Amino acid sequence: MAVEVVYRSSRDLERLFMDKAEADRHDKMLELAELLAEVLQKAVPSLTEQQVEEAGIYMAKNRDVFAKAFKSQPDALSELLSAPVEVVEPVAALEVVEAAEPIAPAKPAKAPKAAK
Repeated sequence: MAVEVVYRSSRDLERLFMDKAEADRHDKMLELAELLAEVLQKAVPSLTEQQVEEAGIYMAKNRDVFAKAFKSQPDALSELLSAPVEVVEPVAALEVVEAAEPIAPAKPAKAPKAAK
């Protein structure tokens, strides 16, 4: 029987990762998205909670492009304009103590012994 270790983001319990670093990156992206959503909600109170969450996730996923744009390279945003539209799925942010904790594999049920 093979044992497989998988990791789960503490902020997105539905997604599983095969690599701890990937789970950590996803967790940090969601943390940034949450903070961006708070800032956007404060700046534009007329936005709905879903709009703010989707915008925060979009900006967090594309943080490198936005960072270039904020560092005197506004043309970097054209990269996002030419890219295909990606549907952002809201993530329920649940607080868990440890990020990217391994998930213990379930034990398979034992087969009943055959009668002699």
